[in-house]
Amino acid sequence: MAKKEKKEPAKPSTAWQGTYGDMITLMLCFFVMLYDPTEVDATALSQIQSSLSIETRSIDDPTTGGQSLASGRLADLGNTINQLPAIDRGRSLSIAKKKAVSVFAPEINSNKITISSDERGLVITLASDAFFEEGSAELNIEETRDVLLRLSRFFQDPELKGRRFRIEGHTDSTPVSNEQFPSNWELSAARAANTLHYLSDFGVGEKAFSIAGYADTRPLFSNDTKEGQAYNRRVDIIILDEGHF
Repeated sequence: MAKKEKKEPAKPSTAWQGTYGDMITLMLCFFVMLYDPTEVDATALSQIQSSLSIETRSIDDPTTGGQSLASGRLADLGNTINQLPAIDRGRSLSIAKKKAVSVFAPEINSNKITISSDERGLVITLASDAFFEEGSAELNIEETRDVLLRLSRFFQDPELKGRRFRIEGHTDSTPVSNEQFPSNWELSAARAANTLHYLSDFGVGEKAFSIAGYADTRPLFSNDTKEGQAYNRRVDIIILDEGHF
């Protein structure tokens, strides 16, 4: 009697893998759509990048050192605790920048105000041509009253309590051509001072502020073009970082 051949068990179907892959792709697309890059905490992101770069250098080059068992996690914990006040203040600047962009959106869109940040802190730049007459330190108060009121309220925000501020006046390289100001140094300083006086009239405490006039010594762009000169004529109001008090 002939033996019946044993049938091999059927291989399991892999059709489900296509459906599973489609589902994962759809979920990825969903979370990408939810991600809003404007909500990223710049301070936290900077700390993460710094941490990663330190770890990478330690692995690639043993001579750069790294965390040893002798120092242990307690040393790292101590360093972290010491840095907490600076981290909190950096985070508050990040929040202040987002608020400033929202509060001064109309002026940003019309290029009257620019919001940026650098090593000094958060910088709110007023285009001089929109706030002052040529060669004058008197503010066009009728046209700029609303902006100055919003600026004064912004600087009185509880989030900025305890902060220090500096108002810097800047000019282009064109010599001043009137008898009131012997040079651009006096003009730039007078514009900074008058800006502070008006903010003070609207409720800002003067003691938290300092002023400076830099004439044409710190241009943003070349003074060889009219466009560059227009950008260089400005007043910077800075929420100072701790290292620049």
